[in-house]
Amino acid sequence: MSDLPAVAADHLPGSKSPLLKTISWVSAGVGALAIGVVVGRELRIRYKFNRRTPYDFYAHSGDEQDFDFGLGI
Repeated sequence: MSDLPAVAADHLPGSKSPLLKTISWVSAGVGALAIGVVVGRELRIRYKFNRRTPYDFYAHSGDEQDFDFGLGI
């Protein structure tokens, strides 16, 4: 029965190996980076959408009719 505290101490959360700690910190960092990229992209898209100019609205109007230009006719 004297080994019971030692066995219990092996299963406590503070006794992780350094490799597991490193892997968990790296995965948490990659997860935070991914969330930051997604949130940043969404904010950028919303910012650009709210700052459109009239040129942006009509930049490609009539594209189907523009085939005559640049053909050497």
